[in-house]
Amino acid sequence: MRTEQPKMIYLKDYQAPEYLIDETHLTFELFEDHSLVHAQLVMRRNPARILESGGGLPPLVLDGQQLELLSVSLGDRELTAADYQLSANHLTLQPASESFTVDTSVKIHPESNTALEGLYKSSGMFCTQCEAEGFRKITYYLDRPDVMSKFTTTVVAEQHSYPVLLSNGNPIASGPGEDGRHWATWEDPFMKPAYLFALVAGDLWCVEDSFTTMNQREVALRIYVEPENIDKCQHAMTSLKKSMRWDEQTYGREYDLDIFMIVAVNDFNMGAMENKGLNIFNSSAVLARAETATDAAHQRVEAIVAHEYFHNWSGNRVTCRDWFQLSLKEGFTVFRDAGFSSDMNSRTVKRIQDVAYLRTHQFAEDAGPMAHAVRPESFIEISNFYTLTVYEKGSEVVGMIRTLVGAEGFRKGSDLYFERHDGQAVTCDDFVKAMEDANGIDLAQFKRWYSQAGTPRLAVSEAYDAAAKTYSLTFRQSCPQTPDKVEKLPFVIPVELGLLDAKGAAIALRLAGEATAQGASRVISVTEAEQTFTFVDIAEQPLPSLLRGFSAPVKLSFPYNRDQLMFLMQHDSDGFNRWDAGQQLAVQVLQDLIAQHQQGQALVLDQRLVTALATLLADDSLDQAMVAEMLSLPGEAYLAEISEVADIEAIHTAREFARQQLADSLFDGLWKRYQANREVSRTTDYVAESAHFARRALQNIALSYLMLTEKPQVLAAAIEQFDAADNMTERLTALAVLVNSPFEAEKAKALAVFAEHFKDNALVMDQWFSVQAGSTLPGGLERVKALMQHKAFNIKNPNKVRALIGAFAGQNLINFHAADGSGYRFLADLVIQLNGFNPQIASRQLAPLTRWRKYDSARQALMKGELERIRASGELSSDVFEVVSKSLA
Repeated sequence: MRTEQPKMIYLKDYQAPEYLIDETHLTFELFEDHSLVHAQLVMRRNPARILESGGGLPPLVLDGQQLELLSVSLGDRELTAADYQLSANHLTLQPASESFTVDTSVKIHPESNTALEGLYKSSGMFCTQCEAEGFRKITYYLDRPDVMSKFTTTVVAEQHSYPVLLSNGNPIASGPGEDGRHWATWEDPFMKPAYLFALVAGDLWCVEDSFTTMNQREVALRIYVEPENIDKCQHAMTSLKKSMRWDEQTYGREYDLDIFMIVAVNDFNMGAMENKGLNIFNSSAVLARAETATDAAHQRVEAIVAHEYFHNWSGNRVTCRDWFQLSLKEGFTVFRDAGFSSDMNSRTVKRIQDVAYLRTHQFAEDAGPMAHAVRPESFIEISNFYTLTVYEKGSEVVGMIRTLVGAEGFRKGSDLYFERHDGQAVTCDDFVKAMEDANGIDLAQFKRWYSQAGTPRLAVSEAYDAAAKTYSLTFRQSCPQTPDKVEKLPFVIPVELGLLDAKGAAIALRLAGEATAQGASRVISVTEAEQTFTFVDIAEQPLPSLLRGFSAPVKLSFPYNRDQLMFLMQHDSDGFNRWDAGQQLAVQVLQDLIAQHQQGQALVLDQRLVTALATLLADDSLDQAMVAEMLSLPGEAYLAEISEVADIEAIHTAREFARQQLADSLFDGLWKRYQANREVSRTTDYVAESAHFARRALQNIALSYLMLTEKPQVLAAAIEQFDAADNMTERLTALAVLVNSPFEAEKAKALAVFAEHFKDNALVMDQWFSVQAGSTLPGGLERVKALMQHKAFNIKNPNKVRALIGAFAGQNLINFHAADGSGYRFLADLVIQLNGFNPQIASRQLAPLTRWRKYDSARQALMKGELERIRASGELSSDVFEVVSKSLA
């Protein structure tokens, strides 16, 4: 913990390292009450710095935190305390030559490491998490991503308790030791920074398989888990093999080691970590079986396994020069895993889900006090910048490059990027330069997406000249000020669009000055603050379909009326825009209801929304997953995000009224769809494939609507689904609708039965917590406090905190934002507590409070007061200090 104000770090101050580490030789001696780490670093002066700074040998400053230094040698000479400087964060030595070795021995305490950074214990297993700056808690090192080294690691531990000893690379030797101990040595032949180091020691079982690469190399595949989870690994293994084949076929990237390993860990701050050859995963991102994991969990496992595997090239073989370039690896890899998931499932539904999440959460981040560019200019604590902006918006930026250069051009650019920078630590500029050079284009203006924060706004107006048969669209772009910049320069905004005639048919598109039409859907680039595009040979007033596929992460506005939106829902050839038209229609209807509530009027639902959704339900030809997405009303968090001042009570009341009206009006269609799909579920074995996901998605959203009617046959159907379901997707949905219903006896029984049946499955119990934490019925905070006393809850486990506290504060807005501020006090108390032992999780739980300016003056005062109380609470970690101080600025 720090008592002084943490220091701001700036991109502009970047300097290459004074020294490099060619080889890293590590030996770990693991014991129950401490561990010893012996490190030998083969080092040399960085030639680039010699050229920059001239002669002389500067001090060698090694990073280190929470280490007990036992010995240090420089070359063959063991140093005394007079020969070096030691502080809380650094070990400083003075080399005598340009090439030398440094040997250190330190004592650390993984058994008491609750921050889950560096080397720590989880469920009796030793494991590591070194990204971003955890390696300095293991040994003294140049802990920065631009220092890359070849690692050889020996792990020594008691054999009975820790029969499995793993590290990066390929196994090269192992054997018995003294006193019942044993050892194993691993060698990673590829240069890597310390953040990609990994170690695991434990009593683990593994599922094994193999993969033959495109060049006929056999790769051993292993997934290690605790024995009780051995039956939940096959989906992850299948996903891994699909990922490996897809990366070869789509990007030409072949795996490079003899073995690829995944280890599932119960206590983990993140989702997973792409350590070279030894990926360490949060168990929630590995374990999946029909009875214990939902369809969404299966898809999440598939996506995360792919994401971490894809990092082998976009992150490991080519890594980031400094942490400001984090999106170089994360944004690019999110883009890659989204492409994979689209190919494995429904491309349109995947795009809908990604955009809905981006608009609700990343747009809110862009509008809040922690807003930052995809490549930020400064930070205090890098752990705070593993954000939606770096990941999801970074992915959108990569996607826009692909839109601009085309699929073939993008492949040429990625090939050049990997070939040019293999084994290097590079920047976002290097990635863009490869795309420019491969395609002969200039992306200088486009790079503003990396340097300017905020969500651009794109206002569009139209003009039709019937006599000249021309149709013009005028685009006006702007971007609100953010904490880093007030004035924003124009972005390059690729807009994919089409024009529909009165029958819904596509119109051929030819811009003024072009000789021929360029198809019925095309991309135009908006590069100026105001820009007009005129289409010719337009025989009638068209209806524009704008921003197809969400071709740029902007807030688009066009004056569609409700009839036009209904028309687009029925006729647009772009699946994403059909969904988006429905969302825009629903938003307009819900905003009417919000205004009616605020004015004390009786709520009246616009029947056009009912008509549009009834048409969807009646069309059996449509993709059921698409129907399910279109039936889903915009969430309360999104409605709050698009409000000038978020009126939580009005938003909640309006949305619940609309859901009730839709349930009553669409009952027959919903009941028909539910019964048909449930019957298939009863007679079909569970399959984790897109068509089955789609059927269950429509079945479950139908049940969630139907339950609002409180009809006896629906209650009976929910109970039957809960009791008879052979998969967690249907069982959990049935539980959720019962928990949110007025049927107290049935609700209590279902919760008790579920908890008793799954009491020994931590991940399923997390879902049990989340269902209750997310219930919008009165008394939400009291339920959460009671659940914190449940024996299955452990505040030191990040998954539990996210499942219970995160679900309450982030999803249950009506209860969290109680007018008396009780939700805010509760969250502030929790953050203060978490700050003491896991700062990363503490800072991430703060997000709901950081948006205090979005609410009415009374809530603003309450939320701001809790932030001030956190700031004054004592010794804040740099993680929490940064978020709180920026939120109050």
